[in-house]
Amino acid sequence: MSDDYYELLGVERGAGKDEIKKAFRKKAQQYHPDKPDGDEAKFKAVNEAYSVLSDEKKKQQYDTFGKAGAAGGGFGGFDFSGFGNGAGGFEFDLGDIFSQFGGFGGSRSRAHRGSNISVQIEISFRDSVFGVEKDIELDKNNVCTECDGTGAHKKKTKTCHECDGSGQVTMIQQTIMGQVRTNRICQICDGRGEVPEENCHTCNGSGVVQGREKITIKIPAGIEDGQQLRLQGRGEAIASGQPGDLYILVRVIPESGYHKEGRDVYMTAKISPTEALLGSKKMIETLDGSVTIKIPAGSEHGKQLRIKDKGVVITENKRGDLYVQLLIEIPSKLTKEQKKILEQLRNAGL
Repeated sequence: MSDDYYELLGVERGAGKDEIKKAFRKKAQQYHPDKPDGDEAKFKAVNEAYSVLSDEKKKQQYDTFGKAGAAGGGFGGFDFSGFGNGAGGFEFDLGDIFSQFGGFGGSRSRAHRGSNISVQIEISFRDSVFGVEKDIELDKNNVCTECDGTGAHKKKTKTCHECDGSGQVTMIQQTIMGQVRTNRICQICDGRGEVPEENCHTCNGSGVVQGREKITIKIPAGIEDGQQLRLQGRGEAIASGQPGDLYILVRVIPESGYHKEGRDVYMTAKISPTEALLGSKKMIETLDGSVTIKIPAGSEHGKQLRIKDKGVVITENKRGDLYVQLLIEIPSKLTKEQKKILEQLRNAGL
């Protein structure tokens, strides 16, 4: 495979932006890994070429210094004029020097990682109080179980002929300061140093397969609407790398008469004027089922009663509290008997 970006895209050096873009789209479609005859290494190579040639500054650096210049963005004011009179053929290895600063030219292994996936799920208010497990199904790339992601039939591999098992290849660039050696990840074995003896029959050597996966999500008690959970490594799988993460946005469906503040749950209960005045025992329905509360005599509208350990689940043996707000309900219609009694109470100064 050519290392020249122009050759990779199949364009001349004087090609304009539109021509470069058109060539890239054609090559990317041709080599896309999802196609039966796709080629992931070539797909990555044309992506790399386009990322440089589509950027005017990077393109200028590449045209002047080659890949080393495009990757490093120039040499940041360093003066190499003393080394062999500029382009006089002085040869040295920049790989070791720049490896101290994160692996110039790809001398360190690349951290390949699959794409993250974001989904949204809805849960009831009750589930947000007690916690719940939800199953979802996702269509995504998964590690091939037949070859455990190696891409090799019966997991048998051999030494990569391109890099002789090192996982890296050395490139020599002719620049104005002479020959510059840089190391990069081998695109044949993707830095592993090994390639399949025979491609896996299930994934065709890619190490990943498209399929539906059922994932169980454990949603903790007390979660708030709009909070996000992260499942590490449950996103898109990728050959020779770590899978991405799965992000779950949780939406809590409101429930009339209830709300949550931290570990405590708040609800309302309607009572009659006589229950408020005289006091009473009243059965109410809570998230835990039927509970009997004691209404103190003389309770005012809006008074809150506290019921311990009926709030958000914290641990198996510990919970927040439930607060019940009393709402005195005034009847819109009265019977003659009720009116008569109330008149008597008003005459009595009540």
